[in-house]
Amino acid sequence: MAAMILDTFLIIFISVFTALLAEGITYVLVYRTDKYKKLKTEVERQSKKLEKTKETANDSDKGQKRKIERQEEKLKSNSRDLSLVKMKSMFAIGFTFTALMGMFNSIFDGRVVAKLPFVPISWLQGLSHRNLLGDDFTDCSFIFLYILCTMSIRQNIQKLLGFAPSRAVNKQSGGLFTPGQTGR
Repeated sequence: MAAMILDTFLIIFISVFTALLAEGITYVLVYRTDKYKKLKTEVERQSKKLEKTKETANDSDKGQKRKIERQEEKLKSNSRDLSLVKMKSMFAIGFTFTALMGMFNSIFDGRVVAKLPFVPISWLQGLSHRNLLGDDFTDCSFIFLYILCTMSIRQNIQKLLGFAPSRAVNKQSGGLFTPGQTGR
């Protein structure tokens, strides 16, 4: 039991370390470049401008609707350019993490690193119980705990370091699970 707790804390530390490493790589390759700074400022400015235009917009005014559509297209274009600028760091991070994951998987292979307080749904059991012996699906493998920790820790580190997108940009661009703002 004590070894499992130590493994859990080690995985949390590894997750924090790899999140900081990823942000460091991204900083060196992206965040400090003039192109990124210019695009980020432009996207934030356009997001705020579009939000103000939508607040004051009259639904019956066709000219206003066209203006909003043009602003949305310009915002999408700049957001796409911003994503392309970030792409090179994603490749570097992907390559680095692939090497690190191989090393960590060999260290924690077949070891139960945590006990889940629930039985995961069937399509997650392959990940949560990966390379573990036995049929107790509350046993947690390295990869499952690492993914959960990284998902929560990396976003918070980005916010802490000031690299997370602003709320205005998130509101305009929508996310993976939220509908876009263009369907109005």
